[in-house]
Amino acid sequence: MKNKKIILGLFGLLLISLFATGCKQEIEIKDGSKVAVKLDGVKITATEYYEEIKETNVAILVDMIDKALFEKKYPTSDEEDTEVKKQIDNLKTTYSDEETFKQLMNQYFGVNTEEELEELLRLEYKRNQAVEDYISDNLTDKEIEKYYKDEIYGEVKASHILIIPSVSDDADEDEIAEAEAQALKTAKTVIQKLKDGEDFAKLAKKYSHEEATATKGGDLGYFELDEMVDEFSDAVKELKVNEYTKEPVKSQYGYHVVLKTGEKEKPELKDVKDDIKEKMTQQKLSADVTLYYQTLIDIRKANNIKWNDTVIEKKYNELMDQLIEAAKTQAQQQ
Repeated sequence: MKNKKIILGLFGLLLISLFATGCKQEIEIKDGSKVAVKLDGVKITATEYYEEIKETNVAILVDMIDKALFEKKYPTSDEEDTEVKKQIDNLKTTYSDEETFKQLMNQYFGVNTEEELEELLRLEYKRNQAVEDYISDNLTDKEIEKYYKDEIYGEVKASHILIIPSVSDDADEDEIAEAEAQALKTAKTVIQKLKDGEDFAKLAKKYSHEEATATKGGDLGYFELDEMVDEFSDAVKELKVNEYTKEPVKSQYGYHVVLKTGEKEKPELKDVKDDIKEKMTQQKLSADVTLYYQTLIDIRKANNIKWNDTVIEKKYNELMDQLIEAAKTQAQQQ
């Protein structure tokens, strides 16, 4: 999308109608024989220019289509302003040298100025909104009800004892493995003491490495399950009130011994339906790296896009295929 601003300006002169109905195989260009540019002994007509750019710059046309679809539906908001500014500021901080920043804009984003970069980021922000809304709006009641049944819980109350492997910053693999083994052994010792009837709060004060909760007998208070790391939440789900884990729970923080001490009733579906839809939308996007592009394709189809030029239609389909394949490749490399 190099020279995007200039090309968009000239593209507008062609007065192309992409959404007109009919079965034409070539777009009609008003005054297509009109000279677009000339120099000594050379004339380039609008038709010639159009034939050239439609072969190489269909991505610009896709941007124009999406702007037409999304700019009115998603007017600029304070949240958009904040997010776009944040992204640009982050790029400037990472690439503080002005020349490097310009090279990044050109090579990675295909733009030449900060204004063009802002325009591109705003379009991407609106695309994200459109994709999320489209996926959310197409969730079925059956999907939502299943998620509510399987994934929604009331707030729970728990206590834990956290054993953190003790390793130095320069520890080698053997030292790390030894520290992990020792932490696991300690956690199992704590569980055995619980089986022998010792008090959880007293054991937390003695063994837990998380000082903030150790002084309170390991008490975490009430919390939503999704506030915790998955391993911890999954363990709590399986416990009954006043039951503790019979095996240490490993997470990125270390080894947990968990005691569930309370559980509230789950909220009604109507009160959490919007949150469910938001979570399901993000899960679907995370689970399928191609869904973002496929959704944009579906949105354009839903808006009755009509291609009056078979060459552009072919180039558009090729571009969409390339984006989908690139997303798959990137996911495989991560």
